[in-house]
Amino acid sequence: MAATLTARIRRHVCDLYLSLDAGRAPVTVLFGPSGAGKTTLLRCLAGLDRPESGSHIQFGDQLWDAERIHLPTRRRRIGYLFQDHALFPHLSVTGNVGYGLHHLPRRQRSARVRQALADADAAHLHDRPTRGLSGGEAQRVALARALATRPQLLLLDEPLSALDTPTRTRLRGDLRRLLLAAGIPTIVVTHDRTEALTLGDHIAVVIDGRLHQHGPVEEVFNRPVSASVAAVVGIDTILTGHVTGQLGDLTHVDVAGHTLHATSHRDLHPGDRTLVCIRGDDIALELSEATRPASSHNQLAAVVTAVNPDGPVLRVSLDAGINLTAYVTRPTGEHLDLRRGRHVTAAINATAVHLVRQPTNGG
Repeated sequence: MAATLTARIRRHVCDLYLSLDAGRAPVTVLFGPSGAGKTTLLRCLAGLDRPESGSHIQFGDQLWDAERIHLPTRRRRIGYLFQDHALFPHLSVTGNVGYGLHHLPRRQRSARVRQALADADAAHLHDRPTRGLSGGEAQRVALARALATRPQLLLLDEPLSALDTPTRTRLRGDLRRLLLAAGIPTIVVTHDRTEALTLGDHIAVVIDGRLHQHGPVEEVFNRPVSASVAAVVGIDTILTGHVTGQLGDLTHVDVAGHTLHATSHRDLHPGDRTLVCIRGDDIALELSEATRPASSHNQLAAVVTAVNPDGPVLRVSLDAGINLTAYVTRPTGEHLDLRRGRHVTAAINATAVHLVRQPTNGG
């Protein structure tokens, strides 16, 4: 039966509390900018760093850290996959995967190595020298090494960041499948949005050493609770406004003299200050003379102020009386002839407008 991990960790700038039900969320992502404290948290969980006074880490019924208690790493049954994979170059693939299995009889150790390599889709690499491995192959061998000891918890620190972009893209889905097949509760550190969405069931957003929001991945990415979380999870347009009224299933918000419609927020009332959060890929662009059905709810006349490539898409900056950022495919950009000064209509469905209540002055 999967256990619950409860951790209150204080170390350097970190001071955060985390509670995870490993059975309900098999893969948890620690997400946030570089330097936020994610790796510090991971190393404390692994026992590689010792947290400061006032900390408490417990997994199931086993206490790992508390006042005058510090369970050594080897007794925590942790599988740790480092950012750079940390394979021993002088050992073969088999030697690396079996490194932590010296307590087992030779025959049993050999069987465990073969099984771990198979679980990591790396059985074909068993007789290879480590020095000749590609980045993707090294990642699979490192995962096999982490699985070989049959840990009760897997910790992965930026597991794909050392790979080139094509390899990283190819392995994201594979890694998710392998983690679920392994059936071991897993915590993954990343600052990559696509990686978080692909790998995680649950996400914990860490900023400046504090836990700011946690929950199901899609919920946190689509409904951030604050401006800082919205910025970290990649909300492209963050505006301030105030509620002007409710009508039917819509909440009306004034933003710099422009009215935007969002799906009803019953906890908001006229006069309440609010953040307006809109993802760039939720803004559809059309020629100004085009019309859309009323279900779109928001149609804003806009002028393109900049068009910049952003990977496979175009990032389009817009002046609609309020500043907006949209993402469109390159074919769409060519079809609309998007360029600086181009007049377009920005259409935003009310369901894509997320409102976050702001405290009143002095509140």
